[in-house]
Amino acid sequence: MPLEPKPADLPRIPGALRLYQVSSIITGVLLLLLCAEVIAKYFFGTELEGGGPNGLLALVPEGTVTAVNLSTGLLIVHGWFYVLYLFADFRLWSIMRWPFLTFLVIALGGIIPFLSFFLEVKVGQRVKAYLAAHPVASVESGVSA
Repeated sequence: MPLEPKPADLPRIPGALRLYQVSSIITGVLLLLLCAEVIAKYFFGTELEGGGPNGLLALVPEGTVTAVNLSTGLLIVHGWFYVLYLFADFRLWSIMRWPFLTFLVIALGGIIPFLSFFLEVKVGQRVKAYLAAHPVASVESGVSA
């Protein structure tokens, strides 16, 4: 018999789901930008520069960035949002008491392009279906079916 959330945790589910969904979308967008940056850098030999002599945003040859290196900044920002994504994944996973493999699959959403968008929908549907089947959780947390 699979584990279910503890009754005391039911009011925390909607907030955990919202945090997961927001962090999933942000991390997914940043990952796609990061993929575009990697393609620009390794296939075309360019980096993204911000606020330099070429304007607000400019693609410059690799190694010639004189202002803010937005390519490096994008790596850092994605890394920190991936940490938030993992926290949100862990929080939702632990409240819902899912198998550990589910945690690992969701965690892959932050490193495989487009997977976070797919998982955000699937996980959201799964949690909302659970909340709809447990109206006590919905009434206590203010979520409508």
